[in-house]
Amino acid sequence: MSALTVDGLHKSGGDREPLVAVTAYDYTFARLADEAGVDILLVGDSLGMVVQGEATTLPVTLDHMVYHTRCVSRGRSRALVVADLPFRAYKASPAQALDSAARLMAEGGCEMVKLEGGRPMVETVAFLQERDIPVMGHLGLTPQSVHQLGGYRVQGRSPDQAAALVEEAMDLERAGARALVLEAVPREVARRVTESVDIPVIGIGAGPDCDGQVLVLQDALGLFEGLQPRFAKRYMDGAGAVRDALGGFCREVRSGAFPADEHSFE
Repeated sequence: MSALTVDGLHKSGGDREPLVAVTAYDYTFARLADEAGVDILLVGDSLGMVVQGEATTLPVTLDHMVYHTRCVSRGRSRALVVADLPFRAYKASPAQALDSAARLMAEGGCEMVKLEGGRPMVETVAFLQERDIPVMGHLGLTPQSVHQLGGYRVQGRSPDQAAALVEEAMDLERAGARALVLEAVPREVARRVTESVDIPVIGIGAGPDCDGQVLVLQDALGLFEGLQPRFAKRYMDGAGAVRDALGGFCREVRSGAFPADEHSFE
């Protein structure tokens, strides 16, 4: 399977399979996801919650994102690496966004950055695109706006909200966005958004009609036992498996069974 590039991002349908994306935050899991066939490794600011133990994504800094992006980039061989612009790193001005995005690409090694927001971000998307920074948009539930939205709530339920999402998706595409994440919206709204643009729409909690799907790695592997979104699916009981394995290690050390002769140097 050849490496995915920004130009290789595509709409699903016909002979095009849906895009598969997962979040990744370190070398080991990035390598495993890449080998499993994942198309996009998203270094999400969700690391604030699932790696750092924060209540929201808001405390994540640009330095955090550069560090984790660099780790992920070292672990992939073919997947496209996309890095989130964190809350305090792009909203002040397009120039601030450019400086932050340039660090994520030059120091972190990603090929694309993701930013949250619709119409207020159109100028920034155009500014970045004109300066050779590929951008992925993010509409619907935007976690950096959790307090403004009143919590982690489904978006686009009313006709006006749904129409606004469609318009904002088209605005982002016209500004130069190369792809779009659509989070926590009703299936019919996601279908309308997906059909309204020629760039791929990657859903998370947005139903099966998008051009691809993304999950938080810790949710997919059953490693994170905090907030569990309704739309997430666990493909294994990772937390239970880790506890069992480490419990076995504890028992063997305490009983003297580990290390055995084969684990020791002569």
